[in-house]
Amino acid sequence: MYKNILIPVALDHGANIDTAISVARKLQSKDAKITLVAVIEDVPSYVAEYASVKPEQHIMPAIKERLKAYAEGQANFEVAIMTGKPGVAIPDLAEETDADLIVIGSHKPGVEDYFLGSTASRVVRRAPCAVMVIR
Repeated sequence: MYKNILIPVALDHGANIDTAISVARKLQSKDAKITLVAVIEDVPSYVAEYASVKPEQHIMPAIKERLKAYAEGQANFEVAIMTGKPGVAIPDLAEETDADLIVIGSHKPGVEDYFLGSTASRVVRRAPCAVMVIR
């Protein structure tokens, strides 16, 4: 059983968050902490120089509210929002918070994943803890 679980949430890909929460609940120990985390990709510098408002500051409150809605009514849930590349930021957060499990959704792999890689595969390769990939 796991005591500190991260659930990365890709709000733009319609990931089945309810399934990830259900899996985490089955694998948690008593009084486990579960953190829903969203990662906002950095805006390239050549685009950012033309923006008067930083996108991450503009959308962070909305994303935080969506994550809180998923966590509402759930015991021992937290939310976190980070910026960076998800395949790197998620394992880094797992290490920083001593997470012992990451429950991450994945799509069925296609040819493009063998060349580019998916976020789930990057997390699996870099994670300092166990990773449960759900489809």
